[in-house]
Amino acid sequence: MATLGIEEEYLLLDPETGLPSHQAEEVAGYLHRSPRVSDTEIQRELLSCQIETATPVSSTLTEAEEYLLNFRSQLETAARKASVVAAGTASAPLIADHYPELTDKERYRQLKDSAPGIVGDQFVNGLHVHVSIPDRESGVQALNRIREWLPAIVALSCNSPYWLGRDSGFGSWRVVHYRRWPVQGCPPTFKDADDYERRIQQLVATGAIIDRGVLTWMARLSDSYPTLEVRAGDAQLRARDSVLVAALVRGLVSTAVGEAERDVLRPNPEPELLDAAMWQAAREGMAGMLVDPVSADLVPARTRVRDMLEFIGQALDAEGDTEWVQAGLAEVRDSGTGSDRQRRAMESKGMQGLLELYRGTLSENANLSR
Repeated sequence: MATLGIEEEYLLLDPETGLPSHQAEEVAGYLHRSPRVSDTEIQRELLSCQIETATPVSSTLTEAEEYLLNFRSQLETAARKASVVAAGTASAPLIADHYPELTDKERYRQLKDSAPGIVGDQFVNGLHVHVSIPDRESGVQALNRIREWLPAIVALSCNSPYWLGRDSGFGSWRVVHYRRWPVQGCPPTFKDADDYERRIQQLVATGAIIDRGVLTWMARLSDSYPTLEVRAGDAQLRARDSVLVAALVRGLVSTAVGEAERDVLRPNPEPELLDAAMWQAAREGMAGMLVDPVSADLVPARTRVRDMLEFIGQALDAEGDTEWVQAGLAEVRDSGTGSDRQRRAMESKGMQGLLELYRGTLSENANLSR
């Protein structure tokens, strides 16, 4: 069984205006005083209006969701004490004109110096899923094989439609935003683990990125854990949305590792088709057509997700995740992606409707018996 871990990022917003509120230190202080949250669970992000957490290594989806629900509940309480709204959105609907306040870390100051125009509006949050791998060689071969499915993960996880107070026209503005970093999008293919390491060291040596952490590919090998890390998803409104994405990612990685061990040949999509597929998925979400990066055909988003499920079906069964995934996908079909829900809230009640959605879904209860 492959284990998994989930990293979630949240924005802190002003409850009246919806603007980012740089009170992460105060919110973190309340969290540190909670007996239900350990110090290691509370992490600071680039901007001082962001909070991050990471689940422990989890064997089951229920373990991961229970952790996220507990942390989100405590975060909601801490945010309320600080008079802010903690939001599971992947983009800030509004930002102020002035330069944001950074978290006080030397690395973040270096990032600002290297790319001030990008860091200055980095009000975006991602969902990062780690899946255990046997070794780095297996991880590289799996990385090569999951590339064609990363746009489908983007489409399912879209949750960042608003930017600068208006609808961006994209389900995931976060994905578009990240295209400005020097190393982004779907990763290239690699011959083996040595090739992977050589090319990363080469990138860092150019000085275009300050360190390996600025490899903003949609998937990469973790330098800290024996995992393959998929970073394609937007931060999610609800914990169960995050766990659905994690289940699909675990299925992809497990399937890819197994195929690599058996030397099963997989198509190698052209990089420009992968790039187009990623952009199309960020724009359309689950409502429109997606690019099949192997055939170059436009296909309905649901068809593309169905094809992904066929690819990972045996892995889902082996992990006991099939029922959970089917229930989660049925809910997405019925209620839409996070971006769909954000748009309905904004159309109904404007910014206050959006803030109500953020409050109401942060620690929304889920059926843990699935």
